[in-house]
Order: sequence, then C-alpha cells, then structure tokens
Amino acid sequence: MSLAASLPRSRSPGLSAGDFGLYGATVFAWGFSWIAMKGQVGPVPPEVSVFWRFVLAAAVMVAWSRFRGNALGFPWTAHLRFAGLGALMFSTNFTLFYYGAGYIPSGLLAVIFSTASIFNLLLSFLLFGQRPGGSMLFAGALGFAGVALMFWPQIMGAEINMGAAAGLAFCVLGTLSFCLGNMLSAATQEAGIGVTPATTWGMVYSAGLLGLFCLVKGNSFAVDVTLTYLGSLIYLALVASVIAFGAYLTLLGRIGSARAGYVTVLFPVVALGVSTIFEGYQWTPTALAGLGFVLAGNLIMLRR
Repeated sequence: MSLAASLPRSRSPGLSAGDFGLYGATVFAWGFSWIAMKGQVGPVPPEVSVFWRFVLAAAVMVAWSRFRGNALGFPWTAHLRFAGLGALMFSTNFTLFYYGAGYIPSGLLAVIFSTASIFNLLLSFLLFGQRPGGSMLFAGALGFAGVALMFWPQIMGAEINMGAAAGLAFCVLGTLSFCLGNMLSAATQEAGIGVTPATTWGMVYSAGLLGLFCLVKGNSFAVDVTLTYLGSLIYLALVASVIAFGAYLTLLGRIGSARAGYVTVLFPVVALGVSTIFEGYQWTPTALAGLGFVLAGNLIMLRR
C-alpha cells in the first residue's frame, strides 16, 4: 500500500458519539491551554519549559501504557517514525509557539494556529494527491475568516515591526510543523501502530531532543518555582498534552486529517470565552459575526 493511500479519508458523512466526545475533549483542553501558556512565558527559556512539559507528559504516558499492557517494543523503522513525530508535533511545534508568544498577542497566536485545518488540506494534496472537496475548502476558509474577525482587535493592534514579524514567522513555522506531524501520525496509525504507544514514544523522543537542544544552547534546566508557573506546567503537560493529544490523534485516525484538524479552528472560541472571564475581553459586533462564521464552518465540515 502506498503512503498516499494509507492516509485516512473521511469514512462517512456523520460522526459517532465517540467522535464528538473526542472532538469536545480536544477543543476544551486546547482552548484553556492558551491562558496556561501565559504562565510559562517569562524568565525560563521556552525550550526548557517545553522540555519539562514533555518530561512529565512522557512519564505519565509510559506509566499509562504499562498499566494498559500496551507493548512498547518496536523495530528501528518504527522508532524513526516516533522520532519524527516527537520532533514535528511536540518539540518543534511548541517551542516555536512559545518563542512567538514573546513577541505577539495571545489572540493572534490562536488565529495563526487555527490555520492548521487549511494546512492539513493543502499538505494532503501536495504530498499525497488527496483532493479536498469544495465544501471542505469552503468550510476551512469560512472558519479561518471567522477566527480572524473574532481576533480583529488583536490583529490590528499587533505592531508591524521586526519583533512582530519574528513572532509571526515562529508561529507559522510551528503550525506547519504540527501539520506535518499530522501526516506522519496518520500514516503511523495506518501502519498498525496504536495511538497510545506512538504518542508515548513521540513524547519520549520530544523530551530527549529538547534536552539535547538545551544542552547545546547551554541553558539551565531550572524552572520558576511559583504557583503560576508550576500550575500551568502541570496543566499543559497532563491535560493539554496527554489527554488532548491522545484524543486528537485518535480522532485523526477515525475521521481524517482535514476534519480532525478543524478542532484548531474551533478551540479559539473557547480561548476567547476564557479571555472574556479572566481577562475582560470585550465582545464587539465583528467578534460576534466571526463566531457565527466559525460555527457555520464547523457545521459544514462535520456534516460533509
């Protein structure tokens, strides 16, 4: 079977109750992760914070795999896939976004990452020749436009200078890295490797790669011993990494990369709700119109 043929396609027009459960868990876990990320950006270098995030996440995943009786022994060819998954979806993706968060507003981070649904469609076409349907392209564009409208004040408020340009570049590259990881994860599942062992090894390799990167840079592994930093670290490691990625990667294998990737368009709605409660985000007619666009695009994508 060719790699192009091995990637999952949409299997049916509708989603099961289990699919919706996975979808909701991913959206809400990642929706709250943006405010948690704010507690990580500061005196600790981004790669050190992401390193400890995946040290904790990998430890939990190894323990969970052992508890469930998942075999973790694989040939070296599978470990190449795991290392690629760790490099693309975990370490590189998050480190770049942590760097970007130091330059541009958090709302703009969510907007940029929401383009993952479109990246997934384009990469599936460019790498594997999978032509997306017109309704899927329209839904992805509609969702992205909606998120852009919702975060219009942040977009307009981001000063276009070298710092903002660097932050934008970091986040675009991080999103591309995440989507390339999507492609690799889908192919890994089709090769018969389960989500749990693949995610476990991916996080192990992520921690290892980040540890080496920190050593090369000469970084200290010390963390900020405050309630805000440690609390956000635990949330990001356990909920946003272990639970959310387990749900997301399972969803990826069940409904395909295009529709699974659309969670990255919807979770900014949750992030905006959190911002409304904790940061006093002001709703405007433009933001409300954007919310309508996102929900409409979501409905089209899920009911294709």
